[in-house]
Amino acid sequence: MYGGDEVSAIVIDVGSYSCKAGYAGDDTPKAVFPSVVGSIEQTGDTDDSKPEKESDSASDSKNGAKPMDVDKAKTKRKLYVGQELEFRRDNMEVISPMKDGTVTDWDIVDNIWNHAFRRRLLINPEEHPMLIAEPSTNTAQQREKAAELMFENYKVPALFLAKNAVLTSFASGRATSLVVDSGGGSTVVSAVHDGFVLQKSVATSPVGGEFLTDCMMKSLESKGVVIRPRYSFKKKEISPGEYKIVDLDLPNTTESYRLYCMRAIASDIKESVCRVPDTAFDEVAYANVPTTSYELPDGQTIEVGADRFKIPDILFNPSLSQTIPGVDGFADSMSVRGLPRMVIDSINRCDVDIRKELFSNILLSGGSSSILQLKERLEKEVLEESPQAARVKVMASGNSVERRFSVWIGGSILASLGSFQQMWFSKAEYEEHGVSYIQRKCP
Repeated sequence: MYGGDEVSAIVIDVGSYSCKAGYAGDDTPKAVFPSVVGSIEQTGDTDDSKPEKESDSASDSKNGAKPMDVDKAKTKRKLYVGQELEFRRDNMEVISPMKDGTVTDWDIVDNIWNHAFRRRLLINPEEHPMLIAEPSTNTAQQREKAAELMFENYKVPALFLAKNAVLTSFASGRATSLVVDSGGGSTVVSAVHDGFVLQKSVATSPVGGEFLTDCMMKSLESKGVVIRPRYSFKKKEISPGEYKIVDLDLPNTTESYRLYCMRAIASDIKESVCRVPDTAFDEVAYANVPTTSYELPDGQTIEVGADRFKIPDILFNPSLSQTIPGVDGFADSMSVRGLPRMVIDSINRCDVDIRKELFSNILLSGGSSSILQLKERLEKEVLEESPQAARVKVMASGNSVERRFSVWIGGSILASLGSFQQMWFSKAEYEEHGVSYIQRKCP
């Protein structure tokens, strides 16, 4: 036991979209903030060539540009984390530490952790054991890097790395389930059996909330809607209750920051109006569907019609995204599968004797799983594909906060269990056995 009941553990989950941090035993994370950061270059000599590298890797994370290039030149950069992103600054690029769900820039992750501990939770990390959530696809070297940073930089007394899927499973009180985790950057389907991820069952797809937001944005643009970012205008009162929009000219705003602000608006449109269609989307059938109105920040009202069904349906049929003008296709569009296909494939890779249990325990988690009707549609499609004997049951918490934070909540439950306390990888063990011992302590 480390410190028993007096010291509560800290649970931290850095996802591709947001970072969640808080105390074990709480029902929701205390701090939730974006996991992208703003960065301003501070050198004179390599200034011209650098920001382009950076905006490439940020604005288009699908093109395979590795954000690792940033470290090579060892330029000084000032990073703005959390709420500091909300203010526009000249030449501030928005960069993400993740690509396809794995960390590519540890310096940024370090800054995010630091912000979470010191500025949001206001704790001294040397006094609290840390439970870190990691993706099911994490490599051994990623885990060792995380452990090393935690012990060396933050001097934490104890550490545990737990897989996202396992934590989601625990959050719903199950040890065995099939977890469909649809987050910002990707969708991952993994089978959990007795609290362990079955690695051979893990299926991933690059279609996540951010991809859907991009599709929404491009689709609106192709219909002539102009999304004005919040910083680019101000409202001027001409007579009581009547406002005129005045455009501000800010030439030094980077493209990646402009996109970041536009995505925030498009994402809200998506969350407000979208729902999954009951059957596969068909342009003709949905052509005259009633529209829903949405008011943009600058006061113009737009009508969203068939798109409210088309965008979410991309989760089920990724090739639909090819019909939206301006959306980049995937590198190999054949290998990107829809959700039902991924679920079936994942279950079929598991042992025959647990398949039945997995079919009846499909759990939805992650922010993108909160889209209306997703659960019903997934259940219906998996049922059509599944063997006769299987009872298909898709479960999701009715509370969208719980769906979004299910990984964090699972971590909070796990770290506060009495029986878990002997599982921690302690600082003493780290000093004795070295960092590779984490593979043994945290399966």
